[in-house]
Order: sequence, then C-alpha cells, then structure tokens
Amino acid sequence: MINNPVGADLRACSAHMNENTGSPLQKDLPEGWFWKTMGEISDVIGGGTPQTNVLEYYNDGNIPWITPADLSGYNNKYISHGSRFITEAGLKNSSARLLPAGTVLFTTRAPIGYVAIASNPISTNQGFKSFVLKEGILPDYVYWYLKGNKCLAESYASGTTFLELAGAKAKQIPIPIAPPNEQKLIVAEIEKQFSRLDEAVASLKRVKANLKRYKAAVLKAAVEGKLTEEWRKRHIDVEPASDLLKHILAERKKKWEAEHPGKKYKEPTPPDASKLPELPEGWVWATPEMLAQHEENSICAGPFGTIFKAKDFREEGIPIIFLRHVAPGKYLTYKPGFMDKNKWKELFQPYSVYGGELLITKLGEPPGICAIYPENIGPAMVTPDVIKMTVNRNVARSKYLMYYLNSQIAMRASSELAFGTTRLRLTLPTFRHLPIPVPPLAKQHVIVAEIENRLSVTEEIDIALEINLKRGERLRQSILKKAFSGRLIEHDKLPYKKGIHC
Repeated sequence: MINNPVGADLRACSAHMNENTGSPLQKDLPEGWFWKTMGEISDVIGGGTPQTNVLEYYNDGNIPWITPADLSGYNNKYISHGSRFITEAGLKNSSARLLPAGTVLFTTRAPIGYVAIASNPISTNQGFKSFVLKEGILPDYVYWYLKGNKCLAESYASGTTFLELAGAKAKQIPIPIAPPNEQKLIVAEIEKQFSRLDEAVASLKRVKANLKRYKAAVLKAAVEGKLTEEWRKRHIDVEPASDLLKHILAERKKKWEAEHPGKKYKEPTPPDASKLPELPEGWVWATPEMLAQHEENSICAGPFGTIFKAKDFREEGIPIIFLRHVAPGKYLTYKPGFMDKNKWKELFQPYSVYGGELLITKLGEPPGICAIYPENIGPAMVTPDVIKMTVNRNVARSKYLMYYLNSQIAMRASSELAFGTTRLRLTLPTFRHLPIPVPPLAKQHVIVAEIENRLSVTEEIDIALEINLKRGERLRQSILKKAFSGRLIEHDKLPYKKGIHC
C-alpha cells in the first residue's frame, strides 16, 4: 500500500506514470486503482475579477462569485455563493468563468488549500484553480483527497512574497483513483467516521468550555471574598487591609519627603468607593498606583519608536516582551525577540523586569490580561503595548493581583475604561487608577492557595483535553490516509474484484 502523499515525494510517483495512458502502479495501489493527475481527471479552470470600478459588472448581479475569503472558516462541503455576485457583463468582460455544479473549487493562493464543491453554477476570482471533473470521478472523493493533501498541493507552488499554485502545476497534482462504485463507498465511510469523530470533538470542546466557565467562577468567588468565608470567620483578629495600606502609604510619604526636602509630595488618588461594590470586612479598595513600589518606573510601559527600533533587534541578547508573550497567568516564550545588549544597557533598563513583576497587556479583547515574569531567568524588557508593575510585597501579593486582573470582574472594568474603535487600548494612566479590591495580606495568601488548589485539577483536565483534541486531528488525517491508500474499506468483501478503469 502507498504511504500518505502528504510530505511524500509523489512527484517521482507521478513521473513514473505513462503520460498518455496513466498506467497503474499495481504494486502500490489496490487492484483496479490507478495513479492519475488532476489534469487527467478534470479540466483545470482559473478565475478572474471584473473591474471593480465598473458598477454594471456588480450591481444587481445574480452570478455567485467567490473569493478565498469566502472559504475562510467555512466548514461545509458544498457552497452555493459567497458574499458577492457579478453580472453577465462582469463575467463576459473578465477571466472569470461560470463553473457547473459539482465543480471542486480549490484555493491556490492566499492561502492554498481551501476546498469546497459548487452546489450550483458559480464563478470565482483568480485565487482559485477549479476542477471540472470528468465522468466517473465523484466530486466528494476529490474533495476529501484535496482536504487531506494541502501540503502536497503546496509542494507544487512557487513564489517569493506568497506561494501560488499555477494552473500547469495544479494539473500535475497526483491522485489515486478508485473505481467509481468504490469512490462512493470510500466517501460514505470517511463521512461516517468523521461524523463520529466530530461528535467526540464537540463533546471535548464542551468540556473545555465548561472548564473555562469554572475557572472564571473560581476567580470571581475569590476576588469577592466568597471563596474564603470560613477562613475569615476563624481569623477575626487579622489586620485590616485599610490599616496596612494606610501605614505603608504613610511610610512612603515620610521616606519621599526625607529624600526630597522642600518638595511637595503627591498623594496617590484612591478610588471612589461610593461607586464601587461593598467589600467584605477587612478589605479595601485601592489602585495599582497605591500597591506598587514607590520607585520611578515601578509602573510603566515600554519605550516608543523614538528609541525602540527594529534595527536593534538581535537573534540573541535581552528578551523583548511582546503582547504575544502575555497570556492569562502565563509568561510565554513563543516567537522570541531580543534586544542588543549594549543598546539595552544604554537605554532600556528602566523598562525592564528582573523577576516577579506583573506584565499587563494594553491591547486586546479584552485588554488587561496579566502574567508574572518568572524569577531567576534574567532580565527582559517590555514593549510599548505591555505594562510592567513592580508590586510592593508588604501590602499585596503579586499572584493575588494577577488572579484579580485575570478575573471577569477586572477584565470588564478594563474594557469599560479602555478606548479604541478597532481594538481596545488600556492607557497607562487608566491602569494606574484601576480599582482593585484588596484583602488583608494574610488572606491574600489563603486566597491564592485556594485558587491554585482548585485550578490545579482543571489544569490537568485541560492538558488531557488538549492531548485528545490533537489526537482527534491526527485520527482525521489517519482516516484520509487510509481512504486514499485503499485501506479504509475491506476490498475482499466488495462484490467485484475490478471496477471500471478510468
């Protein structure tokens, strides 16, 4: 049996076929199967775009005209139309062609590999090479083959700025052709197994969604004080957060005035508690400005383009923290970037983290996602889209603040305070004054421990779910591999030994 064509050198396999007769590779395929090319089993037809500034080519058009964007995220096998239509005049005065129902539509640039079957006459733009199949070739059979062989198609593409599959190359794509009756059986078996797999994957995704809701509920209960009510009843003599905060702020003021004689100290502005929900006894409303170390740049974002330049990026050096590196509760190292060490020493140490600082995203849906920069991995610097905060550990635990900022309560508050039309942005002054409910320091330790105890179980389940979701995708590829190597159905049980050769 032939191995899965994805990633294999099927150009060599195709070259061994007789160009005129398509002689079968009997040693590789089941009896009655033949290696063909897409050019042998179909007419390969490109598309086109009518002039966009000619209204008569589009206005009141009734010919479905699709682009690759119409297939982005499109999971149905058949398609009847996209978001736009063209007129007969638009069709006539462009390279677009009216394709019959049953045509297999295949995107061949930006990106390569989207596939669907036309359920009615349809036209496409130039981002497609469409296959009008010859008699004896089932569209569904070709659809599933192309679905499982995107990498094979890409291996025939070329281009510098983006890959494109030319019509001549699309014709060369090899395909194993089963007899017509067997094509139907293969398609039926693929779809039966995929239906079961889809049900299993949907169940896994429902569990994953429920886990996400559970995590959100845990954080909400924690930052509202409900998670540790029993602890509070047993520890009534704990110093209230308001007293501790008042003491810390008084020390801060005293130290500043000693270091800056004759200068007026600027008190941090507390949030207006009258407009905020009532807190449990011993808690107090504060702001990041009140909870941070009283040092220059204890809360800051990275530098802007005047000094932050791409020409100073290196393949190694001081790590640069971009938005993509900050996930809820996790510092990621995906696609790392680095700053020149000498440039960092000269300009960027004030925008750096050394271990234990909070990292908060300024952009996103929602903004305000928070992680902690790990200890003992060396310094890194933040970009303009990431805020760093050095927490005063005498009044707040970094992990408590991280869990609060990642709660739905805080994310909702951040989104309401952010601005922007296409993408919400949390400004540095807004973040400095974001209201934060602060429990007594001892209780913060208990809250963090309770959150982590509950979420540790969900993390294990989440990891298992991810493993099984990936396993499901591998199984999907395995089904297609078996289907087009003749191993998905039992040939010995077929009512014939040989089908009709095409």
